[in-house]
Amino acid sequence: MEDWQLDFEWLHVQNLVQKAMKQQSLPDLNTILFLIGIQELGRWKREFSKEEKQDLMHIAVCRLLAYDGYFEFAGRDEDGWPHYRQVLEMPAQNTISQEKMLKTYAVKYFKEWESE
Repeated sequence: MEDWQLDFEWLHVQNLVQKAMKQQSLPDLNTILFLIGIQELGRWKREFSKEEKQDLMHIAVCRLLAYDGYFEFAGRDEDGWPHYRQVLEMPAQNTISQEKMLKTYAVKYFKEWESE
């Protein structure tokens, strides 16, 4: 995906989330990862602890990286939290490349979600 196309698709995802959450500003990548984590968890709590928020973002990153086979779903624990296992080693990347990769996968995730 070319940079301009990713920027356009990413803005679309941000607008979807902004409207759904009735927020004033566009969400950043961390917010979108948090929401993907909640979606993958399959339940909402009024409050998540700091550790749970980090876990939700980790779930989202693993879920997104599963698109290219870096992770695979390993199952759920006794509390229903999803777990992934790393299958492939991630290539060394700078922060900008990592963010671009996650945005690309998040766009794909939301396209699938919209088509359901």
